[in-house]
Amino acid sequence: MLYKLNAQIMEAMRPVHVAARHTRQMFYQPWNPLNTSWMFRTIRASLELTERLTDYYEQPAWELDSTEIDGREIAISYDVVMHKPYCDLLHFRRRTRGLKQPKLLIMAPLSGHFATLLRGTVREFMTDHEVYITEWRNARDVPMADGGFSFNDYVDYLIDFMGSLGPDTHVLAVCQPCVPALVAAGYMAMHDNPNLPKSMTLMGGPVDTRISPTEVNDYASGRDLEWFEENVIMRVPRGFKGRGQLVYPGFVQLSGFMSMNMDTHISKHFKFFNDLIKGDGDSAEAHRQFYNEYLAVMDMPAQYYLDTIRRVFLEHQLPRGEIEYRGEKIDLKAIKSMALMTVEGELDDITGRGQTACALELCGGIPKGKKQHLEEEGVGHYGIFNGRKFRESIAPKVRAFMQKNSG
Repeated sequence: MLYKLNAQIMEAMRPVHVAARHTRQMFYQPWNPLNTSWMFRTIRASLELTERLTDYYEQPAWELDSTEIDGREIAISYDVVMHKPYCDLLHFRRRTRGLKQPKLLIMAPLSGHFATLLRGTVREFMTDHEVYITEWRNARDVPMADGGFSFNDYVDYLIDFMGSLGPDTHVLAVCQPCVPALVAAGYMAMHDNPNLPKSMTLMGGPVDTRISPTEVNDYASGRDLEWFEENVIMRVPRGFKGRGQLVYPGFVQLSGFMSMNMDTHISKHFKFFNDLIKGDGDSAEAHRQFYNEYLAVMDMPAQYYLDTIRRVFLEHQLPRGEIEYRGEKIDLKAIKSMALMTVEGELDDITGRGQTACALELCGGIPKGKKQHLEEEGVGHYGIFNGRKFRESIAPKVRAFMQKNSG
Protein backbone atom coordinates (compact mmCIF):
# COMPACT_ATOMS: atom_id res chain seq x y z
CA MET A 1 0.00 0.00 0.00
CA LEU A 2 2.75 2.48 0.96
CA TYR A 3 4.72 1.62 -2.21
CA LYS A 4 1.69 2.33 -4.37
CA LEU A 5 0.90 5.52 -2.45
CA ASN A 6 4.46 6.80 -2.96
CA ALA A 7 4.21 6.12 -6.70
CA GLN A 8 0.86 7.93 -6.88
CA ILE A 9 2.23 10.96 -4.99
CA MET A 10 5.22 11.21 -7.34
CA GLU A 11 2.88 10.94 -10.33
CA ALA A 12 0.60 13.63 -8.88
CA MET A 13 3.58 15.97 -8.45
CA ARG A 14 4.63 15.54 -12.07
CA PRO A 15 2.50 18.44 -13.43
CA VAL A 16 3.99 20.77 -10.77
CA HIS A 17 7.49 19.68 -11.80
CA VAL A 18 6.82 20.21 -15.51
CA ALA A 19 5.15 23.60 -14.93
CA ALA A 20 8.07 24.81 -12.78
CA ARG A 21 10.62 23.71 -15.38
CA HIS A 22 8.86 25.34 -18.33
CA THR A 23 8.17 28.55 -16.41
CA ARG A 24 11.80 28.78 -15.31
CA GLN A 25 12.96 28.35 -18.90
CA MET A 26 10.48 30.98 -20.08
CA PHE A 27 11.82 33.46 -17.52
CA TYR A 28 15.26 33.29 -19.10
CA GLN A 29 15.51 34.72 -22.58
CA PRO A 30 18.86 35.85 -24.03
CA TRP A 31 17.44 39.19 -25.13
CA ASN A 32 15.78 40.02 -21.78
CA PRO A 33 17.64 42.91 -20.07
CA LEU A 34 16.11 41.85 -16.73
CA ASN A 35 17.88 38.46 -16.70
CA THR A 36 20.48 39.66 -14.23
CA SER A 37 18.07 41.54 -11.99
CA TRP A 38 17.61 40.39 -8.41
CA MET A 39 13.88 39.84 -8.94
CA PHE A 40 14.27 37.59 -11.98
CA ARG A 41 17.11 35.61 -10.38
CA THR A 42 14.95 35.06 -7.27
CA ILE A 43 11.99 33.88 -9.34
CA ARG A 44 14.16 31.48 -11.35
CA ALA A 45 15.81 30.18 -8.18
CA SER A 46 12.39 29.51 -6.60
CA LEU A 47 11.21 27.71 -9.71
CA GLU A 48 14.32 25.54 -9.97
CA LEU A 49 14.09 24.59 -6.30
CA THR A 50 10.44 23.60 -6.85
CA GLU A 51 11.43 21.71 -9.99
CA ARG A 52 14.08 19.70 -8.17
CA LEU A 53 11.98 18.97 -5.07
CA THR A 54 9.18 17.51 -7.20
CA ASP A 55 11.40 15.49 -9.54
CA TYR A 56 11.72 11.71 -9.68
CA TYR A 57 15.38 10.79 -10.01
CA GLU A 58 16.12 7.85 -12.30
CA GLN A 59 19.41 5.95 -12.61
CA PRO A 60 22.10 8.51 -13.53
CA ALA A 61 24.36 8.07 -16.56
CA TRP A 62 28.00 7.15 -16.00
CA GLU A 63 29.33 10.10 -18.02
CA LEU A 64 32.78 8.49 -18.21
CA ASP A 65 33.32 8.59 -21.94
CA SER A 66 37.09 9.14 -21.93
CA THR A 67 40.21 9.05 -19.79
CA GLU A 68 43.75 10.34 -20.17
CA ILE A 69 46.68 7.92 -20.44
CA ASP A 70 50.23 9.18 -21.04
CA GLY A 71 48.91 12.55 -22.14
CA ARG A 72 46.49 11.06 -24.67
CA GLU A 73 42.70 11.14 -24.44
CA ILE A 74 41.36 7.60 -24.72
CA ALA A 75 37.71 6.81 -25.48
CA ILE A 76 35.76 4.55 -23.12
CA SER A 77 33.04 2.07 -24.03
CA TYR A 78 30.69 0.35 -21.60
CA ASP A 79 30.74 -3.41 -22.13
CA VAL A 80 28.62 -5.89 -20.17
CA VAL A 81 30.93 -8.90 -19.95
CA MET A 82 28.65 -10.99 -17.74
CA HIS A 83 24.92 -10.64 -17.26
CA LYS A 84 22.91 -11.99 -14.35
CA PRO A 85 19.29 -11.28 -13.39
CA TYR A 86 20.17 -8.89 -10.57
CA CYS A 87 23.56 -7.59 -11.70
CA ASP A 88 25.77 -6.91 -14.70
CA LEU A 89 29.55 -7.08 -14.64
CA LEU A 90 30.35 -3.84 -16.45
CA HIS A 91 33.73 -3.22 -18.07
CA PHE A 92 34.93 0.32 -18.78
CA ARG A 93 36.88 -0.73 -21.85
CA ARG A 94 39.54 1.70 -22.97
CA ARG A 95 39.73 1.90 -26.74
CA THR A 96 43.45 1.51 -27.21
CA ARG A 97 45.54 -1.40 -28.48
CA GLY A 98 48.42 -3.09 -26.77
CA LEU A 99 47.74 -1.60 -23.35
CA LYS A 100 48.04 -4.23 -20.63
CA GLN A 101 47.43 -3.08 -17.09
CA PRO A 102 46.12 -4.81 -13.93
CA LYS A 103 42.43 -5.64 -13.70
CA LEU A 104 40.43 -4.02 -10.91
CA LEU A 105 37.00 -5.28 -9.86
CA ILE A 106 35.10 -2.62 -7.93
CA MET A 107 32.32 -4.14 -5.86
CA ALA A 108 29.62 -1.48 -5.63
CA PRO A 109 27.20 -1.64 -2.70
CA LEU A 110 23.69 -2.99 -3.09
CA SER A 111 22.30 -0.68 -0.45
CA GLY A 112 19.82 1.65 -2.12
CA HIS A 113 21.93 3.74 -4.49
CA PHE A 114 23.02 2.91 -8.02
CA ALA A 115 26.59 1.92 -8.82
CA THR A 116 27.09 5.36 -10.40
CA LEU A 117 27.59 6.64 -6.84
CA LEU A 118 31.13 5.30 -7.36
CA ARG A 119 31.71 7.31 -10.53
CA GLY A 120 34.62 9.18 -8.93
CA THR A 121 36.17 5.91 -7.77
CA VAL A 122 36.03 4.46 -11.26
CA ARG A 123 37.39 7.63 -12.84
CA GLU A 124 40.40 7.66 -10.52
CA PHE A 125 41.54 4.13 -11.38
CA MET A 126 40.74 4.10 -15.12
CA THR A 127 44.09 5.65 -16.02
CA ASP A 128 46.13 2.65 -14.87
CA HIS A 129 43.70 -0.26 -14.51
CA GLU A 130 41.20 -2.24 -16.53
CA VAL A 131 38.20 -1.37 -14.36
CA TYR A 132 35.13 -3.56 -13.90
CA ILE A 133 32.20 -2.87 -11.58
CA THR A 134 29.16 -4.70 -10.24
CA GLU A 135 26.21 -2.76 -11.63
CA TRP A 136 23.23 -3.88 -9.57
CA ARG A 137 19.74 -3.75 -11.07
CA ASN A 138 16.74 -2.15 -9.46
CA ALA A 139 14.84 -5.11 -7.97
CA ARG A 140 11.50 -3.64 -9.07
CA ASP A 141 12.65 -4.21 -12.66
CA VAL A 142 13.53 -7.90 -12.21
CA PRO A 143 10.64 -10.20 -13.23
CA MET A 144 9.52 -12.75 -10.66
CA ALA A 145 10.30 -15.46 -13.21
CA ASP A 146 14.01 -14.75 -12.61
CA GLY A 147 13.68 -15.94 -9.00
CA GLY A 148 14.72 -14.37 -5.71
CA PHE A 149 18.06 -13.10 -4.48
CA SER A 150 19.65 -13.93 -1.12
CA PHE A 151 22.97 -13.34 0.64
CA ASN A 152 24.24 -16.66 -0.74
CA ASP A 153 23.22 -15.59 -4.26
CA TYR A 154 25.22 -12.40 -3.74
CA VAL A 155 28.32 -14.46 -2.86
CA ASP A 156 27.64 -16.67 -5.90
CA TYR A 157 27.76 -13.61 -8.12
CA LEU A 158 31.04 -12.37 -6.64
CA ILE A 159 32.74 -15.77 -7.02
CA ASP A 160 31.56 -16.00 -10.63
CA PHE A 161 32.76 -12.47 -11.40
CA MET A 162 36.18 -13.05 -9.86
CA GLY A 163 36.40 -16.38 -11.65
CA SER A 164 35.69 -14.78 -15.02
CA LEU A 165 38.40 -12.13 -14.52
CA GLY A 166 41.10 -14.55 -13.39
CA PRO A 167 43.80 -14.58 -10.69
CA ASP A 168 45.61 -11.39 -11.75
CA THR A 169 42.71 -9.25 -10.48
CA HIS A 170 42.55 -6.77 -7.61
CA VAL A 171 39.29 -6.19 -5.74
CA LEU A 172 38.02 -3.01 -4.15
CA ALA A 173 34.84 -3.42 -2.06
CA VAL A 174 33.02 -0.28 -0.94
CA CYS A 175 30.84 -0.41 2.19
CA GLN A 176 28.17 -3.14 2.19
CA PRO A 177 29.91 -5.73 -0.07
CA CYS A 178 32.87 -6.00 2.32
CA VAL A 179 31.19 -8.87 4.19
CA PRO A 180 30.14 -10.99 1.18
CA ALA A 181 33.53 -10.22 -0.45
CA LEU A 182 35.33 -11.73 2.55
CA VAL A 183 32.99 -14.73 2.53
CA ALA A 184 33.66 -15.26 -1.19
CA ALA A 185 37.43 -14.97 -0.68
CA GLY A 186 37.32 -17.35 2.29
CA TYR A 187 35.35 -19.94 0.34
CA MET A 188 37.67 -19.66 -2.67
CA ALA A 189 40.73 -20.06 -0.45
CA MET A 190 39.25 -23.07 1.34
CA HIS A 191 38.71 -24.77 -2.02
CA ASP A 192 42.03 -23.72 -3.56
CA ASN A 193 40.27 -21.71 -6.23
CA PRO A 194 43.02 -20.43 -8.57
CA ASN A 195 41.07 -17.23 -9.23
CA LEU A 196 41.47 -15.83 -5.73
CA PRO A 197 42.36 -12.15 -6.37
CA LYS A 198 45.84 -10.74 -5.82
CA SER A 199 44.57 -8.20 -3.31
CA MET A 200 41.36 -7.04 -1.70
CA THR A 201 40.75 -3.53 -0.37
CA LEU A 202 37.82 -3.04 1.99
CA MET A 203 36.54 0.53 2.31
CA GLY A 204 34.18 1.53 5.13
CA GLY A 205 32.51 -1.88 5.45
CA PRO A 206 30.42 -3.26 8.35
CA VAL A 207 32.61 -6.28 9.10
CA ASP A 208 31.93 -6.11 12.86
CA THR A 209 29.16 -3.68 13.76
CA ARG A 210 29.65 -4.27 17.49
CA ILE A 211 32.68 -1.97 17.30
CA SER A 212 31.96 1.79 17.56
CA PRO A 213 28.27 1.40 16.63
CA THR A 214 26.73 4.26 14.67
CA GLU A 215 23.13 5.44 14.39
CA VAL A 216 22.73 3.20 11.33
CA ASN A 217 23.97 0.20 13.33
CA ASP A 218 21.64 1.02 16.21
CA TYR A 219 18.68 1.20 13.83
CA ALA A 220 19.49 -2.21 12.34
CA SER A 221 20.28 -3.95 15.63
CA GLY A 222 17.58 -2.32 17.77
CA ARG A 223 14.74 -4.38 16.28
CA ASP A 224 14.12 -8.05 15.62
CA LEU A 225 13.89 -9.53 12.14
CA GLU A 226 10.10 -9.79 12.31
CA TRP A 227 9.85 -5.99 12.72
CA PHE A 228 11.70 -5.46 9.43
CA GLU A 229 9.57 -8.06 7.66
CA GLU A 230 6.35 -6.41 8.82
CA ASN A 231 7.29 -2.73 8.47
CA VAL A 232 9.74 -2.13 5.61
CA ILE A 233 9.28 -5.05 3.20
CA MET A 234 6.75 -4.31 0.43
CA ARG A 235 5.50 -5.93 -2.72
CA VAL A 236 6.11 -4.21 -6.08
CA PRO A 237 2.74 -3.11 -7.51
CA ARG A 238 1.58 -3.39 -11.10
CA GLY A 239 3.19 -1.05 -13.58
CA PHE A 240 6.71 -2.39 -13.03
CA LYS A 241 8.51 -5.36 -14.61
CA GLY A 242 9.08 -6.85 -11.18
CA ARG A 243 5.42 -6.80 -10.20
CA GLY A 244 4.94 -9.10 -7.21
CA GLN A 245 8.57 -9.00 -6.06
CA LEU A 246 9.13 -8.49 -2.35
CA VAL A 247 11.56 -5.58 -1.90
CA TYR A 248 13.02 -3.11 0.55
CA PRO A 249 12.04 0.10 -1.31
CA GLY A 250 14.66 2.67 -2.16
CA PHE A 251 12.45 5.53 -0.99
CA VAL A 252 12.34 4.01 2.50
CA GLN A 253 16.13 3.75 2.58
CA LEU A 254 16.47 7.33 1.33
CA SER A 255 14.08 8.69 3.94
CA GLY A 256 16.15 7.00 6.63
CA PHE A 257 19.40 8.51 5.39
CA MET A 258 17.81 11.94 4.96
CA SER A 259 16.36 11.92 8.47
CA MET A 260 19.80 11.25 9.98
CA ASN A 261 21.07 14.62 8.76
CA MET A 262 17.90 16.55 7.92
CA ASP A 263 19.27 19.89 9.17
CA THR A 264 22.29 19.51 6.89
CA HIS A 265 20.15 18.74 3.84
CA ILE A 266 17.85 21.70 4.53
CA SER A 267 20.79 24.09 4.94
CA LYS A 268 22.34 22.81 1.70
CA HIS A 269 19.13 23.56 -0.19
CA PHE A 270 18.95 27.05 1.31
CA LYS A 271 22.56 27.56 0.21
CA PHE A 272 21.68 26.29 -3.28
CA PHE A 273 18.81 28.81 -3.45
CA ASN A 274 21.12 31.66 -2.41
CA ASP A 275 23.85 30.54 -4.83
CA LEU A 276 21.34 30.71 -7.69
CA ILE A 277 20.34 34.24 -6.72
CA LYS A 278 23.99 35.35 -6.38
CA GLY A 279 24.87 33.70 -9.71
CA ASP A 280 27.42 31.31 -8.19
CA GLY A 281 27.17 28.77 -11.00
CA ASP A 282 29.96 26.44 -9.83
CA SER A 283 28.50 25.93 -6.35
CA ALA A 284 24.99 25.48 -7.73
CA GLU A 285 26.19 22.89 -10.26
CA ALA A 286 28.06 20.98 -7.55
CA HIS A 287 24.79 20.83 -5.57
CA ARG A 288 22.89 19.55 -8.62
CA GLN A 289 25.41 16.84 -9.35
CA PHE A 290 25.51 15.60 -5.75
CA TYR A 291 21.74 15.43 -5.28
CA ASN A 292 21.10 14.02 -8.76
CA GLU A 293 23.08 11.01 -7.51
CA TYR A 294 22.00 11.01 -3.87
CA LEU A 295 18.27 11.17 -4.61
CA ALA A 296 18.37 8.41 -7.24
CA VAL A 297 17.54 5.23 -5.33
CA MET A 298 16.75 1.62 -6.15
CA ASP A 299 14.84 -1.19 -4.47
CA MET A 300 16.70 -4.10 -2.87
CA PRO A 301 15.54 -7.74 -2.97
CA ALA A 302 13.78 -8.46 0.32
CA GLN A 303 15.51 -11.78 1.00
CA TYR A 304 18.96 -10.29 0.55
CA TYR A 305 18.10 -7.30 2.75
CA LEU A 306 16.73 -9.49 5.55
CA ASP A 307 19.69 -11.89 5.29
CA THR A 308 22.07 -8.96 5.69
CA ILE A 309 20.18 -7.56 8.69
CA ARG A 310 20.27 -10.96 10.39
CA ARG A 311 23.80 -12.07 9.52
CA VAL A 312 25.65 -8.76 9.78
CA PHE A 313 23.74 -6.57 12.23
CA LEU A 314 21.84 -8.92 14.52
CA GLU A 315 23.94 -12.09 14.78
CA HIS A 316 27.40 -10.72 13.80
CA GLN A 317 28.15 -14.06 12.17
CA LEU A 318 31.38 -13.12 10.37
CA PRO A 319 33.41 -11.76 13.33
CA ARG A 320 32.11 -14.59 15.53
CA GLY A 321 33.35 -17.18 13.03
CA GLU A 322 29.86 -18.57 12.47
CA ILE A 323 28.99 -17.42 8.97
CA GLU A 324 28.06 -20.11 6.45
CA TYR A 325 27.83 -20.16 2.69
CA ARG A 326 25.80 -22.88 1.00
CA GLY A 327 25.87 -24.90 4.20
CA GLU A 328 29.65 -24.67 4.73
CA LYS A 329 31.20 -22.66 7.57
CA ILE A 330 33.68 -20.09 6.27
CA ASP A 331 37.20 -20.00 7.72
CA LEU A 332 38.81 -16.64 6.92
CA LYS A 333 42.16 -17.94 8.20
CA ALA A 334 42.28 -20.13 5.09
CA ILE A 335 43.11 -16.97 3.10
CA LYS A 336 46.92 -16.85 2.85
CA SER A 337 48.08 -15.62 -0.56
CA MET A 338 45.69 -12.67 -1.01
CA ALA A 339 46.83 -9.26 0.27
CA LEU A 340 44.33 -7.30 2.36
CA MET A 341 43.94 -3.56 2.92
CA THR A 342 41.30 -1.78 5.01
CA VAL A 343 40.32 1.89 4.69
CA GLU A 344 38.30 3.91 7.20
CA GLY A 345 37.32 7.56 7.63
CA GLU A 346 37.81 9.36 10.91
CA LEU A 347 34.36 11.02 10.68
CA ASP A 348 32.41 8.09 9.20
CA ASP A 349 28.90 8.19 10.71
CA ILE A 350 27.67 5.10 8.84
CA THR A 351 30.47 2.59 9.46
CA GLY A 352 32.21 3.28 12.77
CA ARG A 353 35.97 3.31 13.29
CA GLY A 354 37.36 -0.19 13.71
CA GLN A 355 34.44 -1.98 12.02
CA THR A 356 36.47 -2.55 8.84
CA ALA A 357 39.99 -2.74 10.27
CA CYS A 358 39.03 -5.81 12.31
CA ALA A 359 39.11 -7.82 9.06
CA LEU A 360 42.92 -7.76 9.25
CA GLU A 361 42.79 -9.72 12.50
CA LEU A 362 40.04 -12.05 11.32
CA CYS A 363 42.14 -13.02 8.31
CA GLY A 364 44.95 -14.37 10.50
CA GLY A 365 46.42 -16.56 7.77
CA ILE A 366 47.56 -13.59 5.66
CA PRO A 367 51.21 -12.65 6.35
CA LYS A 368 51.69 -9.37 8.17
CA GLY A 369 53.61 -7.91 5.25
CA LYS A 370 50.54 -8.32 3.05
CA LYS A 371 48.24 -6.36 5.36
CA GLN A 372 47.74 -2.62 5.61
CA HIS A 373 45.29 -0.27 7.31
CA LEU A 374 44.56 3.35 6.44
CA GLU A 375 42.49 5.78 8.50
CA GLU A 376 42.01 9.11 6.76
CA GLU A 377 41.61 12.12 9.01
CA GLY A 378 38.72 14.51 8.47
CA VAL A 379 36.88 12.18 6.10
CA GLY A 380 33.30 10.91 6.39
CA HIS A 381 31.75 7.86 4.78
CA TYR A 382 31.41 9.19 1.22
CA GLY A 383 34.81 10.86 1.39
CA ILE A 384 36.44 7.43 1.64
CA PHE A 385 35.73 6.70 -2.02
CA ASN A 386 35.03 10.08 -3.57
CA GLY A 387 36.11 13.70 -3.44
CA ARG A 388 39.36 15.61 -3.09
CA LYS A 389 40.88 13.69 -0.19
CA PHE A 390 40.09 10.42 -1.90
CA ARG A 391 41.86 11.57 -5.08
CA GLU A 392 44.84 13.18 -3.37
CA SER A 393 45.47 10.87 -0.42
CA ILE A 394 43.46 7.64 -0.31
CA ALA A 395 43.55 6.50 -3.95
CA PRO A 396 47.37 6.86 -4.30
CA LYS A 397 47.89 4.67 -1.22
CA VAL A 398 45.42 2.06 -2.44
CA ARG A 399 47.09 2.12 -5.85
CA ALA A 400 50.53 1.65 -4.28
CA PHE A 401 49.23 -1.27 -2.21
CA MET A 402 47.85 -3.00 -5.29
CA GLN A 403 51.07 -2.43 -7.24
CA LYS A 404 53.12 -3.84 -4.37
CA ASN A 405 51.03 -6.99 -4.42
CA SER A 406 50.72 -7.51 -8.17
CA GLY A 407 53.55 -10.02 -8.41
